[in-house]
Amino acid sequence: MLHRGQESTDGTGGGELVVPMAWLYAEYIADELLRTGDLMPPTSMEFRAGRDALALTIFLSDTDGELSGIRVVSQLETWLSLTAYDQPWQDWVRERMADLAARAVESGAPAPDLDLAAAAWRWLEETELLAPDLNAVPGGGAGIGEDEGPKVWTKAWQLGLPLGHLAIHLF
Repeated sequence: MLHRGQESTDGTGGGELVVPMAWLYAEYIADELLRTGDLMPPTSMEFRAGRDALALTIFLSDTDGELSGIRVVSQLETWLSLTAYDQPWQDWVRERMADLAARAVESGAPAPDLDLAAAAWRWLEETELLAPDLNAVPGGGAGIGEDEGPKVWTKAWQLGLPLGHLAIHLF
């Protein structure tokens, strides 16, 4: 993936390949956490929502840009707290994305990681998935199965975030 042909991975310029390693690594960790939890098929839209929400959390919580395999286990508690039900996750994402975008503009360097994170965030905000209505009145009828109950259109991040949170718990 060429990124505007401005700089290489070592900053020497010349139109070489700029690899978005921070985002790809965050996405890999999120994917592994969700697969380990075995919450849904990896080909489902729900899985994608969970992976993208968790990858954004992982990527944006790495304030030093030094996410390494050794630190992953030590970051699980941080990710749990960020994805908890009572946290304003979407506001935190918007603030961190704006901060990283401002830094990228200031530095003038290509930001392929941020570009991929922004694309994931756009998808999570703009996409709605049909999901069970968790706010439906209980006792609607006996024998209602998972696929038979009331459904509601839900933003992808609102479905993916709790899935990511649960995947961390199951890890």
